[in-house]
Amino acid sequence: MTGEAGAPLPTPPVGSPTLVRTAAVSDAEPVVEVYVASWNAGFGTLMPHRVVDEALVDRWRTDLVDVGVWRVAVDSGSGWILGFAGTRPSRDPLDPDLGELDTIAVAPDCWRRGVGSVLMRDAIDVMARAGYAEAVLWTLADYPLGQDFYRRTGWSASGEARAEGRQVAFRRRLR
Repeated sequence: MTGEAGAPLPTPPVGSPTLVRTAAVSDAEPVVEVYVASWNAGFGTLMPHRVVDEALVDRWRTDLVDVGVWRVAVDSGSGWILGFAGTRPSRDPLDPDLGELDTIAVAPDCWRRGVGSVLMRDAIDVMARAGYAEAVLWTLADYPLGQDFYRRTGWSASGEARAEGRQVAFRRRLR
């Protein structure tokens, strides 16, 4: 993984404060690096591996400012992006009164260090402030690592499924 200037991202020290801020267009490349590293490490053999390429970076440049609310977790010492989360109105089910956790991803070197929990608390707060009473997220049915994290952060399996049962929904009350 590289920083904004292409320098390697060291693992932040344990207990290093994590700040969360609104994502900017300039965050696209480090966000993609986190996204791809997290995707490949988390989904392993469940999904095809992804690669960082200019088309993906360009897509994220647009999405970070035009699609939902995107927030990044930043190491307070170095300023490097450690993870990110995006929220929006629900797409499935299509319901403007239901929030959706679109994506949450953390650099694998930062897993189990509190970064994901900080991002999740922030995402829940963003959706609650937007006026949603409830939120939904979709994850792979065969992804216990993610599902365990969602349960630990207050989400419950809803029984909803899509993509021929390959994806399952979790829901959470926001207020």
